[in-house]
Amino acid sequence: MVSSPSDPSPSRSDSLATAWREYFLRAAAEAPRHPEARDYMNEDLRSALGRLIPDDARVLEVGCGAGDLLASLPNRQRTGVDMLAEVVAAAKDRHPEITFKVGDANDLGAVGTFDAIICDRLCHSAPDIRALLCSLRERLSDEGRVYLTAFNYLWELPARAAETLGWKLPAPETNWLSESDYKNLFDLAGLEIVRHEDRVMVPLGVPGVGELLNRYLVKLPVLQRLSVYRIYVLRRRDIPSLESRAPSVTVVVPTRNEAGNVRGAITRTPVMGGGTEIIFVEGGSTDGTWERIQQEIAAYRGPLKLQAWQQTGKGKGDAVRLGFDKATGDLLMILDADLTVPPEELPVFYDAAVQRRADYIQGTRLVYPMEPGAMRFFNKLGNVAFSQLFTYLLQQPIKDTLCGTKVLWRSDYLRIAAGRHVFGDFDPFGDFDLIFGAARLNLKIAEIPVRYRDRVYGETNISRWKHGWLLLKMSAVAARKIKYV
Repeated sequence: MVSSPSDPSPSRSDSLATAWREYFLRAAAEAPRHPEARDYMNEDLRSALGRLIPDDARVLEVGCGAGDLLASLPNRQRTGVDMLAEVVAAAKDRHPEITFKVGDANDLGAVGTFDAIICDRLCHSAPDIRALLCSLRERLSDEGRVYLTAFNYLWELPARAAETLGWKLPAPETNWLSESDYKNLFDLAGLEIVRHEDRVMVPLGVPGVGELLNRYLVKLPVLQRLSVYRIYVLRRRDIPSLESRAPSVTVVVPTRNEAGNVRGAITRTPVMGGGTEIIFVEGGSTDGTWERIQQEIAAYRGPLKLQAWQQTGKGKGDAVRLGFDKATGDLLMILDADLTVPPEELPVFYDAAVQRRADYIQGTRLVYPMEPGAMRFFNKLGNVAFSQLFTYLLQQPIKDTLCGTKVLWRSDYLRIAAGRHVFGDFDPFGDFDLIFGAARLNLKIAEIPVRYRDRVYGETNISRWKHGWLLLKMSAVAARKIKYV
């Protein structure tokens, strides 16, 4: 590895690099003789990254070794870089379908940009971790992610003991970093954490209890501190803003028995970006909502583009999907027709999306005081409980799962829709279809506090007990498909 100009002792860095080079060569030579724990860990990592990395991503692995991890992925474009020419030559013979190159992790040169960069445990051997992370960031596409793995620093003493007992190949001087160390270095390198996963409590497939320990118990809030390693999913903090090209916007308004709110949805929604359209999706109203929508569209002479459709299915989720399918805007928004979240606040969501503060943005009604009657006590209590549960399951902060105001890019929605089969079509609300899909794609989730108002027309379509039971079932799906895998 090349010494960083800021390194106060270049000769020491060079000697460490030489020591690690010899270690990696020896480890490659001795690999067939000590397969058990190593094979278990490698298989676990392959399984996790195969789920986390989108199938259509261009993948780079830095420190690729023999290339077996890359070979386990289904992606068409895969590139491996390693500093050891001998290892790269062997990898080319082993996996001729993959591109391999000799290179320095701190100076990746002209390898191009990638949607997914794997950095497996390199932080433990890098002479300059900040320089390594900066190098990875420079090779990321605007929407790319770094998948960085690191051993838990609490395992340093067991690792040293294993070396003393001859159970593990002795390693040169090793970096052992705490969680706060990683967060600090990510910040210095211009990266931010999207989510993380704690993996494996016992690095062996122990009969009878292995799955219990390594799949379930290691994910619990206290026991996760005993995990052997963690996968960080990172994105760039300096993603270029899109303000210069003013993306267009589609606002989808699911509408059932909301005749008295149709005009307000039109007159109060501001024009955003390169143009704004409103799509009303009406679903089986009994108060003349569909007729009112037609009247308002016919009479409208303003700058907004208006559409209206009637759904053949049932539920808000079905209405949202129909609206998104008909949308022409670059940025998709959902506005509840009850207008309890004011349409005037939508530009705040637009600015956050265009400035690339997050990939998926929703409102939260649980920060500011609400108007009297805006949300019943048990509904609010349920929202708070589910926010804690979903934050735990998705490893991203979710305060208000059922706030109807949601914003995401149409390109990301199409990816979510393409992967809908993973969770199944079971969500009548539409909220969790989007939240689960965003989490699965490692989109950065953010919430914007909104002022939640009382209804001025109509009644809520939410049944607190019936829909609360549905929320519990959806939580179980999130646990099975996202958390405990």
